[in-house]
Amino acid sequence: MNATKGGVSSVCVCEPLPPDRPLWFPGSSPPECWMAGFDPKTLKWFAQAELMHARWAMLAVSGILIPALLESLGFIDNFSWFDASDRNYFTDPTTLFVVQMALMGWVEGRRWADMLKPESVNIDPKLSNRKNPTPDVSYPSGLWFDPFMWGQGSPEPVMVLRTKEIKNGRLAMLAFVGFCF
Repeated sequence: MNATKGGVSSVCVCEPLPPDRPLWFPGSSPPECWMAGFDPKTLKWFAQAELMHARWAMLAVSGILIPALLESLGFIDNFSWFDASDRNYFTDPTTLFVVQMALMGWVEGRRWADMLKPESVNIDPKLSNRKNPTPDVSYPSGLWFDPFMWGQGSPEPVMVLRTKEIKNGRLAMLAFVGFCF
């Protein structure tokens, strides 16, 4: 503090902390759940999980909003998303469950295998000498996964699309929480 003629004034100088400063109090360490993000394998797993949950949330929100829109336009009547299991479908629920588990199990098993051993499942099953151009585990390519070829070309537009996908997925996860409560 500096004394002046009319009173006391204080001067505060703020300087950035040095990069080698202690991040935690001496003798303490961060919680274990915070340290999980610094392991590259765990961080990759969390990124994959976020992307998968975002895609499921976008499908769920679409499955809630589209029938509500169709109901308001008069194409379907008396539909609510939380009573969808009570509706009559083209077959019994057990068959639907078994088919869904078989198809989803195959896709998720291939994704899991590709995460554990990268590029292990990108070989074409019919032509074993031909490999599918798979740039990333989360973004498969080829005719069945990328029919409009949006994931090919220069990396800048592809990164913009990936950023839009994760942002819309995060919004869909929040929207689904809003639908549930």
